[in-house]
Amino acid sequence: MPKATFQASAHLQEGTKVIAKSRNFELTIDEPESLGGTDTGMNPVEVLLAALGACQSIVARVYAKKFDVQLEEFWVELEGDLDTDGFMNVSDVRPGYSDIRYNIHIVTDASREKVDEFIKFVESKCPVGDTIGDHVNVKLNNVILTPPVNK
Repeated sequence: MPKATFQASAHLQEGTKVIAKSRNFELTIDEPESLGGTDTGMNPVEVLLAALGACQSIVARVYAKKFDVQLEEFWVELEGDLDTDGFMNVSDVRPGYSDIRYNIHIVTDASREKVDEFIKFVESKCPVGDTIGDHVNVKLNNVILTPPVNK
């Protein structure tokens, strides 16, 4: 397959609420009240955890037959450690996750050996895991300044 480019947009609403869009889909993202939001959706770092778990789940579904692993059920529980002082500019700690941990749950009759090989493969092919686990070039292309419309 050729290189694919995916696109999304994030439009700030009232307070910290953001409407994120990609293709024909929309997601509400917000901060909990404890971080100044109105708690109308997951916050961005929760979305990141959810994206990692969803990505691993999708890779598992796509490749399960290749590894002869029947997935009766599959789910991922994730948690991450983040020092909010970095986000709140209270100290010089990094604003992002320092650690992310997850447990993969599989209901299957496949052997432990087969499942271990399968999960190792799933982890190696998850684009979200690869993106957050390895260096990716993130750069600002441009700041587009638009004056307000006079009312």
